[in-house]
Amino acid sequence: QVQLLDAGGGLVQAGGSLRLSCAASGGTLSSYAMGWFRQAPGKEREFVAAISWSGGNTYYADFVEGRFTISRDNNKNTVYLQMNSLKPEDADVYYCAASFTGGLMHQEASYDYWGQGTQVTVSS
Repeated sequence: QVQLLDAGGGLVQAGGSLRLSCAASGGTLSSYAMGWFRQAPGKEREFVAAISWSGGNTYYADFVEGRFTISRDNNKNTVYLQMNSLKPEDADVYYCAASFTGGLMHQEASYDYWGQGTQVTVSS
């Protein structure tokens, strides 16, 4: 069974940057399409970005507006989310997820495995 370990969250000032990482164990990451979601307290989890098995296709939520970049290094079994120009409203717990079958990558139901989440805090 694949296990995902999210890391890289922290406190950053508005306008700053963070790079989240998601390391996989127990499986080969290249077998999975990958996504990032985020969730604020009391709210539903929302889609942020996704990347295909090979990395050739990427997908982003509208609110990203070119500020975030998802990438993957299958040799390192790791997926990244580079977040620039962070805003206070980006403060959430961010989760990576792995999808074996792909499908609608913006939907939670498409994913088979989830990381434990990493907290991002953005001060204004």
